[in-house]
Amino acid sequence: MTDPRDQRIAELEAQVAAKDARIVELERKVEELTHLVLSLQGQLGRNSRNSNLPPSSDGPGGRPTTTGQAKGSGGRKRGGQPGHGGAKRELVPPEQVDRVIELYPEECESCWAALPQTRDEDATRYQVTEMPRVRPHTTEYRCNGVRCSCGYVTFAKADGVVPSSPFGPRLMALIALLTGVYHLSRRRTVTLLDDVLGVRVSLGGVSTVEARVSTAIEPAVSEAWSKVDDADVKHADATSWLQGGKLRSLWTIATKLVTVFKVLVDGSTATVKPIFGACQGILVSDRATVFSFWSMACRQVCWAHLLRRFVSFSERDGPAKKTGHQLLDLTALVFRYWQDLRAGKLDRETFRAWMAPVRLHVEECLARAAAAGIKEVSGACADVLEHKAALWTFVERDDVEPTNNHAERELRAFVLWRKKSFGSQSERGNLFAERVMTVAHTARKQSKNVLAFLTACCTARLAGGAAPSLFAAEAT
Repeated sequence: MTDPRDQRIAELEAQVAAKDARIVELERKVEELTHLVLSLQGQLGRNSRNSNLPPSSDGPGGRPTTTGQAKGSGGRKRGGQPGHGGAKRELVPPEQVDRVIELYPEECESCWAALPQTRDEDATRYQVTEMPRVRPHTTEYRCNGVRCSCGYVTFAKADGVVPSSPFGPRLMALIALLTGVYHLSRRRTVTLLDDVLGVRVSLGGVSTVEARVSTAIEPAVSEAWSKVDDADVKHADATSWLQGGKLRSLWTIATKLVTVFKVLVDGSTATVKPIFGACQGILVSDRATVFSFWSMACRQVCWAHLLRRFVSFSERDGPAKKTGHQLLDLTALVFRYWQDLRAGKLDRETFRAWMAPVRLHVEECLARAAAAGIKEVSGACADVLEHKAALWTFVERDDVEPTNNHAERELRAFVLWRKKSFGSQSERGNLFAERVMTVAHTARKQSKNVLAFLTACCTARLAGGAAPSLFAAEAT
């Protein structure tokens, strides 16, 4: 006979077991929700200081204010500070002056005698610069028809005499400069040409000119790409681009002498690798997995990206915060020694000697954090350690910098263009954008006038001659 007390005990034990299981399930859900809240808080706190987000993404209050009172101990007002030398407009050299008006005193201020108009070599000079009225120069070709004595009318042939474009090379270059370099919309370009130059161009005409200029500068762009392939050190970075509303990947590869741009279908390794050619030299970049095709021993990981990552660690709670502050202190030493090297306060050998213990401490701190099992921190530290061979290339090489700021600066103009124009509408638009920006950025690095070079390219194209070189020693 079953004892009712045993049955009751069994029921109570079952209820306790069910409650224990429920508690375990609730604890698991609480843990999941806690991690979710921490993750969302981390995303909420992301800004340009602790992530790869651009400064333009920072909302109101996301960045420190720049008012005089908020600058801290200095509390300086805006404008030039006491003791600042200031700056003034430089006078144009005499050989560039178009008109000179000589002013002479009429009589002596002491005895009031009449004075001769004697030129003073040390005369005080004042200059006024004015923009002359711009009037377009239009050439008209007339193909006359002449009647022969036999009664047949023969017309002059236009082929080979009349240019293929209704716009001259300098005007074509100017249109490309306005839309492709200064990033005016086609509609605003049409308005500006009419207001300033008195030239009337349709929207379709602007688009046609862009295509012609794109073809004219293609040889110069190819030359720029060959220079990038041969460079010993190159910086690479990417951002998003739009073509007809569809997402594309915009890449730049920059050296001291040349910058090239390329719009790609996506940012996958298979798509990106071909633009890097033979993959020779030192590549400065972030830790993106797309660069896995490049030898780690020939890379330099950007310390500015690492700095932002370490800042995000320091803004967490618990062990992550401590790890973040340790890595930030070590990173501060890295940049301090690097700045002293650039300022000439340290020679290269002393710099290497001082960096040796910093390198050891950084790698030890990363190793400890990787083994600590800190969520969203240990994995990142382990990934940085996988790039250990690419962290210190700038210490050994004189021509390598610790950051990828150069490529980021080169991309900035393209990013602003994308924000204003929402990208392009066709493959032809992509070609024009990447080519004209490649020419503009490289020409400036070569100390060449962008408009003059674009004009030379268009002139050569219309005349059927050889395209000018971006890297020629003579002035364009």
